[in-house]
Amino acid sequence: MPLATLSFCRDCLASAATRRCAVCGSPRVVSHPELRELTIAHLDCDAFYAAVEKRDRPELVDLPVIVGGGTRGVVTTACYIARIKGVRSAMPMFQALKLCPEAVVVRPDMAKYASVGRAVRERMRAVTPLVEPLSIDEAFLDLTGTERAHGCSAAETLARLANKVERELGISLSVGLSHNKFLAKVASDLQKPRGFSVIGRAETKSFLADKPISIIWGIGEVTVRRLEADRLRTIGQLQEMDEAALARRYGAMGQRLWRLARGIDARAVSPRGEAKSISAETTFSTDLAQVRELLPILRRLAEKVALRLKATDLSATAIVLKLKSSDFRLRTRNRTLTDPTRLADRIFEAGRDLLIRELDGETRFRLIGIGCSEFAEASRADPVDLLNEGGARRAVAENALFDLRHRFGDGAIEMGLTFRSAAERDADVRRRAARPAVIRPADRR
Repeated sequence: MPLATLSFCRDCLASAATRRCAVCGSPRVVSHPELRELTIAHLDCDAFYAAVEKRDRPELVDLPVIVGGGTRGVVTTACYIARIKGVRSAMPMFQALKLCPEAVVVRPDMAKYASVGRAVRERMRAVTPLVEPLSIDEAFLDLTGTERAHGCSAAETLARLANKVERELGISLSVGLSHNKFLAKVASDLQKPRGFSVIGRAETKSFLADKPISIIWGIGEVTVRRLEADRLRTIGQLQEMDEAALARRYGAMGQRLWRLARGIDARAVSPRGEAKSISAETTFSTDLAQVRELLPILRRLAEKVALRLKATDLSATAIVLKLKSSDFRLRTRNRTLTDPTRLADRIFEAGRDLLIRELDGETRFRLIGIGCSEFAEASRADPVDLLNEGGARRAVAENALFDLRHRFGDGAIEMGLTFRSAAERDADVRRRAARPAVIRPADRR
């Protein structure tokens, strides 16, 4: 086989010179002139939450599955059968069920998904230390220099990894391979599910030319609409424009558009990742106004955020509370902690203080969420407070409970508010509500 080319079967990894493997008969043959040279990859689990549910409940395998909230909630993930009917992530649940009334709706089990996500990431890190998580189910990998360690090209290593995940964890993933992060992420979306797509250097500009500008990662709907108003719809149109002209019209975003339209992306794969925030929210079936109704929900959301921090090996110092009132007005309130945390207790306590300031007993809310940002390494989280022995014991207990949830499921054991009586909770809420509300500028956004 010429060194300049490489073709192999993704199923049995045998060399393949045709579109179908001569050894196992599989049609999943990957071939590209630059396959030996490309080392930057984006791996994305296919319909992750729904795939995990189908793995654990075989009776759902051939059915459309939607993972998400109630009738007023939104779709978290839809399997590919449901997607054929038009169901998409973030779609209101009532709309999704109109499109696919036969769908089976499953409530999210974030503890289980986080456990599977960690298992996938462990297998990624076994092939390269340069793994940059983007979320619980996707990451960039840099396999430069791993050829000698694995005895094969980066492409073959990725195929082996995808097979290993599917065989050992029961879910599939799609691979995008290219010469930078932007193109690797574009490639991973091309042939889902179980895809393996390659974009080489030589074809970069021609490949991008007829693609819509909306495929550029990080370009939001507002920017897309502004570009469309200027009659700019394809990446090829951006390729024809001068960098200075784009910068004058769109500022720093214009410069970014000029570079990415040409496939230029110098960002390195960073093991620390580039996550900006981690959050969880829920929409209620009926609007709520009372603190006794909202606090247990906030506690549960804080647990989900803490679990996601643990899954991504991060801690955070900024806590954000999100509320949407019955008239759809959005409120966000911020709190900065003295030390980074990854504990549900501390996330909940900060959110609780912010929430109580917003409640007047009359304003009704349809949504609540809590999130965190300003990340730090997990090793810096929750330093021991010698003056608060109870807090240290609580942290140990919380970590043990999370371990139990990872092993036995999201509903295996309750935390937080369930450890205290309703009378104790109400008394504490009344004490906090009686305090004067001193709101600093940093607490509002």
